[in-house]
Amino acid sequence: MAEAENLGKALIRACRDKLVEEFLPRLKKCLSRLTDGEIWFRSNENTASVGNLILHLCGNVRQHIVSGLGGAPDVRERSKEFSERGPIPAEELLRRINRTVSEAVAVMDRLDPDHLLDARRIQGFETNALSTLIHVTEHFSYHLGQITYAVKTRKNIDLGYYAGVDLNRKNE
Repeated sequence: MAEAENLGKALIRACRDKLVEEFLPRLKKCLSRLTDGEIWFRSNENTASVGNLILHLCGNVRQHIVSGLGGAPDVRERSKEFSERGPIPAEELLRRINRTVSEAVAVMDRLDPDHLLDARRIQGFETNALSTLIHVTEHFSYHLGQITYAVKTRKNIDLGYYAGVDLNRKNE
């Protein structure tokens, strides 16, 4: 039982740390490189702007973790995350994503590892806390990748995510 609890705690901590220590700093770095106009640019009607993707991340994290795992009311209006045309300024987008992630971290810090497999119903799907944590982490990473690509394409820059790290090292 102690081994399962330690594994559960490690998973919760890893998901929490990815959001706070890796994903948020990268998102902030991306936003700092864009003007408000660039944040809301859409190449066509079938693509989302960087601003839309940030609103979408707020909605997803809030619905799945803050509401689904934390019990807060589910107030998400998903379609509005994509229909928004802005411009909501970068500072406001950062405030929203920081607040959402802070609320999610508070929920994650309270999660009981012994209940990670308890049944939950989130966004109409039967799931559990373990799957929810994995979903939110991979979902955030996916859209952060899209945002990173948009910034690199628009600005022709290396964002330096791994500056100072030798990624050519072999496993020892």
